[in-house]
Amino acid sequence: MKSVISALESVNNTLDRVGASIAWVLVALMVASILLQVVCRYVFNAALPWPEEVARALMIWMMALVAAQAYRKGMFVSIDMIFNYLPHNVGRVIRVLLLLLAFAVLVQLFTVALEFFDRGFRTRAASFPLKRAWIYLAMPVCFGTMLLANLEMFLKALFIKEEDAVAAPAEER
Repeated sequence: MKSVISALESVNNTLDRVGASIAWVLVALMVASILLQVVCRYVFNAALPWPEEVARALMIWMMALVAAQAYRKGMFVSIDMIFNYLPHNVGRVIRVLLLLLAFAVLVQLFTVALEFFDRGFRTRAASFPLKRAWIYLAMPVCFGTMLLANLEMFLKALFIKEEDAVAAPAEER
């Protein structure tokens, strides 16, 4: 089982690195788009019709590419102090149950996101010629990578003792 967890962790680490690298480029493009609109609107007094929609699409994709990494690192808002007051085994069971619940929710969200992506081929963006599906594809990517992260965390919670995880080098975690 440790080899499966290790392989899944390696896949997730690669997805995290690639997603973060692309996200930085998307943030830069988003800022450039907004700055272009500011210059055109306030310097040339001629607002462009597309920069806000482009920036919004870039922001959606940026978020989608880094959400799984944030989930894996526990960077989402959570209330976890209850685990400090519970016996270790009880906390572990609750953690596993919460991961199972999150998995079920993510599967549902992934399914809905795929349907939304499919429907996106029927419409196009309002201010530039792109099918909305390519913007909506960010959500299946987001929920799919979060499912992989959830699966890794679930397997670790079930099969790896906390002492072993703490003893492992940081780049392996």
